[in-house]
Amino acid sequence: MAEVIQERIEDRLPELEQLERIGLFSHAEIKAIIKKASDLEYRIQRRALCKEDFINYVQYEINLLELIQRRRIRIGYSFKKDEIEDSIVHRVQGVFRRASAKWKDDVQLWLSYVVFCKKWATKAQLSKVFSAMLAIHSNKPALWIMAAKWEMEDRLSSESARQLFLRALRFHPQCAKLYQEYFRMELMHAEKLRKEKQEFEKAKMDMGNLDYPEEILTGELARIIYKNSVNIIKSAEFHVSLLSIAQLFDFAKDLQKEIYDDLQALHTDDPLTWDYVARRELEIQSQPGEEQPATKQARAEEVGRKEERCCAVYEEAVKTLPTEAMWKCYINFCLERFAKKTSSQSLRGKRLERTMTAFRKAHELRLLPEFLYKQWIELLLHHDFLKEALQVAVAGIELFRDSVMMWQMKLQVLIKSKSPDIARLFEEAFVSLKPQVCLPLWISWAEWSEGANSQEDTEAIYKKAILAVTGADSVTLKEKYLDWAYRSGGYKKARTVFKSLQESRPFSVDFFRKIIQFEKEQESCKMANLREYYERALREFGSGDSDLWIDYIKEELNHPLGRPENCGQIYWRAMKMLQGESAEEFVTKHAMHQAGHL
Repeated sequence: MAEVIQERIEDRLPELEQLERIGLFSHAEIKAIIKKASDLEYRIQRRALCKEDFINYVQYEINLLELIQRRRIRIGYSFKKDEIEDSIVHRVQGVFRRASAKWKDDVQLWLSYVVFCKKWATKAQLSKVFSAMLAIHSNKPALWIMAAKWEMEDRLSSESARQLFLRALRFHPQCAKLYQEYFRMELMHAEKLRKEKQEFEKAKMDMGNLDYPEEILTGELARIIYKNSVNIIKSAEFHVSLLSIAQLFDFAKDLQKEIYDDLQALHTDDPLTWDYVARRELEIQSQPGEEQPATKQARAEEVGRKEERCCAVYEEAVKTLPTEAMWKCYINFCLERFAKKTSSQSLRGKRLERTMTAFRKAHELRLLPEFLYKQWIELLLHHDFLKEALQVAVAGIELFRDSVMMWQMKLQVLIKSKSPDIARLFEEAFVSLKPQVCLPLWISWAEWSEGANSQEDTEAIYKKAILAVTGADSVTLKEKYLDWAYRSGGYKKARTVFKSLQESRPFSVDFFRKIIQFEKEQESCKMANLREYYERALREFGSGDSDLWIDYIKEELNHPLGRPENCGQIYWRAMKMLQGESAEEFVTKHAMHQAGHL
């Protein structure tokens, strides 16, 4: 092995001598490069190979290339590149070839190879890398697309890109993304050729042997791709995606019309089709001869007319296709338009009325999904339509009796309307719902009670909630109970609550941190109490939370009544309890703290 490494180091000597001779590196730097290169060579020549060693080798060589480039710019020397940079690039490619042959399945390694070649190697070399990568990873459409895009955009070879797409489609005949990108590529190629031809004609130059086939210029190849793909992938979403791509190219008006007509003919029973057709009304521009609206009011009226045309399409859609998904598209459109800012009160009023009407119609047909009931109620509350909001909430609960969200919305309406039946409704909700989903309602009840009832009533609610909610959900409730106790009754009350809950597992670290923080906020902060809280917290979380141990040590050091002599004992206890990475983190943080950096 030593002979191989010596030979490889000797192969470097001509480029290193050139670097020293032309003044890019000093003699000491060349010696350092040789030493580092020897170490890296030993690592990649071992019997037990490690991928990280190859990556480190490549990274070092890339850093060296970039340093050479910067120093060339600094001294203004641009010669001898074939003897210096080309030699390094060739060597890095050899390392990449070895690594990619050893770890064929590592896509990230192949992509690193591609990125390196894009920056430092020739286009012919990169083309070979793509071929080798695709021979192994032919099951990944994204890599085919990357290779084809590079052929098209960097090598300017539409024929190579086309061949790659055709090969990819043999492997992935059902891949929508491949068809989309192939379709886009053919349209881009057609547009490029049209522009070239126009420039030649404008300059009145002889085009000689240049060939501009009419079927490519008119987008006929793209049309063939479209026809073949929609026969294989029969989905409205895919159809719409091709139409969106075609609309980026002005010369493809006929193709756009064909795709649009096919969409309406082939996917009449898909809500996405109707949604697209309706929204298209917003994009239709005024005819060239028509006068453009000049004032804000005229523009608002024009927008209003467009939105009315959209809604007319949606109305036809919900009659033709009366499904929940179709109504969802309609209502989402109405909500989107209502959210648009406008200075026209008339337009805003129409949008609100249109949205409310859509909600009501969908509700009457029982085709309104649960989350849209929530949005409807929120819209009604925002405009203070409390009576209708309550009616909608009641209807929503009848349809979705097991939904916590619907009960919350009804309670929100009652709270905003200051109803006297709130407490009774909370009790009713707990009867109707499963205990494991009731945490949001208990929190809502406690928060409402805090502002509306006495402290005794609020505490009674928290105590009921602690008994009713078990497991991981109870952690949040305990934190909120402790917070409320401190806000309403000060530290004494918070300590009483902490004592009452200290055996009621599970806990969170924040639960203990809160009581520690409350103690530290007192004028007479007692170290004995802090020790009690830290010890209690460490009993629960001492095996995994290094920060708790560090904070405990800091407290003993910084508190006026702390005992610095206890810190050594706390340290050794931590080392015994902490495991794995937590122990390493603790040692690092403790060292930083002792050095004054933490």
